[in-house]
Amino acid sequence: MASIAHNYEAAADLLAGRVILITGAGDGIGRAVTLACAAHGATVVLLGRTVTKLEAVYDQIVAAGGERPAIQPLDLAGAGWDDYLRVAAAIESQYGRLDGLLHNAGILGDMSPIEHYDIEVWQRVLRVNLTAVFALTRACLPALKRSADASLLFTSSGVGRKGRAYWGAYSVSKFGVEALTDILADETEENTRVRVNSINPGKTRTNMRRAAYPFEDSSTLVRPENIVLPYLYLLGPDSRGITGQRFDCQA
Repeated sequence: MASIAHNYEAAADLLAGRVILITGAGDGIGRAVTLACAAHGATVVLLGRTVTKLEAVYDQIVAAGGERPAIQPLDLAGAGWDDYLRVAAAIESQYGRLDGLLHNAGILGDMSPIEHYDIEVWQRVLRVNLTAVFALTRACLPALKRSADASLLFTSSGVGRKGRAYWGAYSVSKFGVEALTDILADETEENTRVRVNSINPGKTRTNMRRAAYPFEDSSTLVRPENIVLPYLYLLGPDSRGITGQRFDCQA
């Protein structure tokens, strides 16, 4: 498992001039990373399902003096190939390239044994957590390849590296994300300037964590804004040349 130096510090202008697309940007970890990227100079493209949440993040970035972001509303559960192409086309039209893509959006699904797992829930989880990740990546790869230094970052999980009872489709989807990371890292390493890695945020105070562990004392968990440093490192130039690696935010 890879890790960043414990004394790593992100320069104030670390992401200046970079265009970064973040899914699930309206809440939780996605929101925290989006705000951190903007604070370090990035122009952020906010992708998510709930427009009001995206608008709130947009307003916060502008109020703080950050580069004006863009909003791309999209419900990954119902999106088709044309929707992903539209997002990629809008980015290419406005910016000409994409320097970073963080796949952060995801859903938990059911916490139940495979024997009783609902088929429709299974399909929905895989569609949002894996198929959408593949489709958006494929649509955006041309824009990423036009960058002088692009980072493609997939969100993984501990249950995407070792299966655990009752995690069902979520665990399977994250195993798929890990495989996708390996495949794309291998495909892009020799002939592109795109690096591909996965990141596991760990035990973080989010709505998804609360749904998975309803009786857990959330006050013992770190807040999303306290784990953004590894994301900044991997999305910025300091991680240039690092690809095909698995990172843990709370190693």
